[in-house]
Amino acid sequence: MNTENSSKINKLLHIQPPGVVLTSSWLSSQGYSPELLRTYRNSHWLQSIGNGAMIRQGDSVDYIGAISSLQQQLNLSVHPAAKTALALMGKSHYLSLGKEVVYLFGGIGERLPSWFKNHDWGVEIRYFTSAILPAGKGMIEKEHQNFLVKISSPARAIMECLYLTPQKQDLMECFEIMKGLNNLNPATIQELLEHCTSIKVKRLFLYMAEKAGHAWFKHLKISHIDLGSGNRSVVSDGVYIASYNITVPKELEVEEIPGL
Repeated sequence: MNTENSSKINKLLHIQPPGVVLTSSWLSSQGYSPELLRTYRNSHWLQSIGNGAMIRQGDSVDYIGAISSLQQQLNLSVHPAAKTALALMGKSHYLSLGKEVVYLFGGIGERLPSWFKNHDWGVEIRYFTSAILPAGKGMIEKEHQNFLVKISSPARAIMECLYLTPQKQDLMECFEIMKGLNNLNPATIQELLEHCTSIKVKRLFLYMAEKAGHAWFKHLKISHIDLGSGNRSVVSDGVYIASYNITVPKELEVEEIPGL
């Protein structure tokens, strides 16, 4: 390899940390031609993990490193969401049996690249697209290894959990999660609820927050939140909650909260 090519690979490895994927489209935008990348692979600087994606030779890259590349290099809003985001923040109450299930959310029309879908990350990926919340709202940066990745904040994550109910997410588990979210910022919650497009999510969130007795609930301006009209039935055979025009499972309504 000549000096110029060696200098360029050194620059590349300097600006991108270990543990992330190097996408072909991003590499092309940085001036790395397909011929040069082929040289790097032949010289064992880089190795392919699928069509359009490479990693450092011998590097260990997990799904979070791949998502960081989706965000930073491909400008996608795909992010660890729902229970996965809560687990990454140490707020998960349940241990998964068998292979870990990872929940990812992205915007409407955002597709996971084939290299991401076809690669074995050692976890089960469940990807959902939705427009319940604007991209970027209620997101935080989480440090992972030596880079940052954007994930849902606790408030956004529980709303994503509620979006998946009842078919993809157990409602009682959502309530167990909600009970542990006693230090949320009411201003952040207010903004998210005002921007949320799902009537079901907003009603369930407020119902559960009030039932859990969180202090921050009292600071919410519910009159500023569009809760729609008519009844929403989460289950067919449940209990009707008149204050939120929603029907919830009987076991949820009868559950008592210690100390309340």
